[in-house]
Amino acid sequence: MMEIDALAFEHAPVGLTLLENRIIRRCNLQFAATFGGETADFIDVPLARYYPSIEDYSRIGERALAIMRDTGRYSDERVMKRRDGTLFWCRARGQSVTPEDPFRRGVWSFTDLSDERPVVELTRREREVAILTCRGMTSKEIGLELGLSYRTIEVYRARLLDKFQARKLAELVAKLSGMPL
Repeated sequence: MMEIDALAFEHAPVGLTLLENRIIRRCNLQFAATFGGETADFIDVPLARYYPSIEDYSRIGERALAIMRDTGRYSDERVMKRRDGTLFWCRARGQSVTPEDPFRRGVWSFTDLSDERPVVELTRREREVAILTCRGMTSKEIGLELGLSYRTIEVYRARLLDKFQARKLAELVAKLSGMPL
């Protein structure tokens, strides 16, 4: 049975990795292809290397840890960075196998969403506003989450509308989510 499990892990059609304290201990072929390398290139490498910034790594980690303490699972869609530095949209899903310490050990999947959602150059703050907008949060709720006024959030949303050539918020969310219009 162990050979079948290893075969399934290695050749899964989605990028899989085993993380310990957010350090890659093992990954499959699809993970390596998605992030641009061979499986050996990723072993014992901090996952932080594949985030657009250390701020993104910290912020997403804090949110994921809070949710995983309650549920043991986490999922989101975010911008990640390949080994060559190019950015891409990625769906990340994680399951802790150590619920008492969610980041100690877990299984994570990473799916490249590039075909559905091309990356538009965004500032860190624009990315944060875009992600929270896709979660259905209002400008006031986003402002509270980020410690900004709702008017400032409206300015960021206006920039996003312009960058994504969207006429209204629903169209922006559709484009950010990769949904057909």
